[in-house]
Amino acid sequence: MIAQLVGKLVEKNPTDFVVDCNGVGYEVKVSLNTFSTIGSNENVLVYTKLIVREDAQILYGFADKIEREMFGHLISVSGIGPSTAMIMLSSMVPGEIASAITSEDAKTIQSIKGIGAKTAQRVIIDLKDKMLKMAFSSENIFNSDNTNQFDALTALTSLGFDKKSAEKAIDKVATGNESVEELIKGALKIL
Repeated sequence: MIAQLVGKLVEKNPTDFVVDCNGVGYEVKVSLNTFSTIGSNENVLVYTKLIVREDAQILYGFADKIEREMFGHLISVSGIGPSTAMIMLSSMVPGEIASAITSEDAKTIQSIKGIGAKTAQRVIIDLKDKMLKMAFSSENIFNSDNTNQFDALTALTSLGFDKKSAEKAIDKVATGNESVEELIKGALKIL
């Protein structure tokens, strides 16, 4: 599994990048959100998801872990493949998709090209519980680019702390510019 690429951005198109990692150029399919988020910097970090099919191995790239996580949720829904998930992520940011799912707003989901009424309902049915369980992520992280809070929450829950307690502790500590380590240390003092 290729989880991320760090390298030189040698080609940037609205639907794909080519990232040179020590002489090997990786073609990465991206959403329009990722395209607009990642500048034309020489060195880039792209979070990736590798999809292996019978006839191809395709690398999908994302500007942040949150978009990659939403991609994973979307492709888990029957009838939504990687291409449709990328169209969804190009049409709406992850926070808007999460909000539409949790509020059962099928019309918003249907407004995305290629998504019909049945597929929109299936997305809501299959993902609503996942989005509600990720209440911290969908409310605080999907609506901002704060991956540090998400990483801190993941670390605390993997240490065995209750998710709701960890969320509250992180909320008390967070002012907006702490590192993951500072968030974890501050939350541990509260927990």
